Amino acid sequence: MVGLAAAMFVGLFAFGAQFFGWSEAAHEQLHLGLFLSFVLGIICGYKTRG
Repeated sequence: MVGLAAAMFVGLFAFGAQFFGWSEAAHEQLHLGLFLSFVLGIICGYKTRG
């Protein structure tokens, strides 16, 4: 499951603008949002795991 989440993150981070047509102006903010959500998901996963 972690591998799938990591692959989806890398795919969205690298090719999200091409897949979903995000504008270049919002590209930096989207990268920051994706990165923060991934990091916070990892932190929450470790806290609930044990």
